[in-house]
Amino acid sequence: MSVSEDQVGRTNDLIDAFGSLNSASGSSNSGSGGYYTGASSSGGTFGGGAIGQLANGFGSSYHSYTANMVTDRHAAEYNMRHKNRGMALIFNHENFEVPTLKSRAGTNVDCENLARVLKQLDFDVKVFKDCSLKQLKQHIEWASQQDHRDNDCILVAILSHGELGYIYAKDVQYKLDQIWSYFTPQHCPSLGGKPKLFFIQACQGDRLDPGVTMKRINRTETDGETSMSYKIPLHADFLIAYSTIPGFYSWRNTTRGSWFMQSLCAELAANGKRLDILTLLTFVCQRVAVDFESCTPDNPEMHQQKQIPCITTMLTRILRFGEKGALR
Repeated sequence: MSVSEDQVGRTNDLIDAFGSLNSASGSSNSGSGGYYTGASSSGGTFGGGAIGQLANGFGSSYHSYTANMVTDRHAAEYNMRHKNRGMALIFNHENFEVPTLKSRAGTNVDCENLARVLKQLDFDVKVFKDCSLKQLKQHIEWASQQDHRDNDCILVAILSHGELGYIYAKDVQYKLDQIWSYFTPQHCPSLGGKPKLFFIQACQGDRLDPGVTMKRINRTETDGETSMSYKIPLHADFLIAYSTIPGFYSWRNTTRGSWFMQSLCAELAANGKRLDILTLLTFVCQRVAVDFESCTPDNPEMHQQKQIPCITTMLTRILRFGEKGALR
């Protein structure tokens, strides 16, 4: 794997957070419808992370939903032989109306690179710039109301500021569940049983990761049953890839883009049609973890910091973006 050019020695690494320098903490901040019957009851709070947001608002349920079966019950891989790959929606946030949020220099590079590699993977890419929350939800609702029967999957990428449990639109913060919930099978039946992929480039907090130095130690090492139809959970087949783990900063280079998006685009370009998505994302994590380190010698507390992406998967099969129209 080639080493990224944006690593130790560069001085324009920014934290993809919000606000400005905080002297108290020393942190640097730059930067429709399905088929429905019955009733339901819900309750409980399960936290603000990806899994917690999936669970919030869904307690005991008495709904009954139906969607067309697009993959055999025990198939090892998702059916990626539809006519189209599917939509890819990119929400690129550079400028904000919130006074404490700085412009995100470098995000347009991320957006352009991501759009290019997704087109190479046969996605129908749509880019939206500096959307308010109302505009963002309108675009998402429109996408959820389309007929996806001839599509393999859907992909949504959000490039913005964030904090634990929240992402920022141009004008206000919101929780990710306000977006992905449009694509659950009861709201979007034609995506039922198909992969729904979310890539989030944003901070999830203000904590820093100084990393640990790994040193080589010199020592000698010794050597069921199939049926015509089946039921799946409403939240199956989602994958949410965050640029960083809950509570931590996400770093961005002002000229080359964020560490996470640089790594994701490099892996998609090199291996997008060869490796399955979880293997590919493992190598994305490796790139971010090994090849990058902040270089801000004028701010020692922010200097030589590390980052690791966080992948939450509810995928139920292997997902591979093979050549469209090719037999696999």
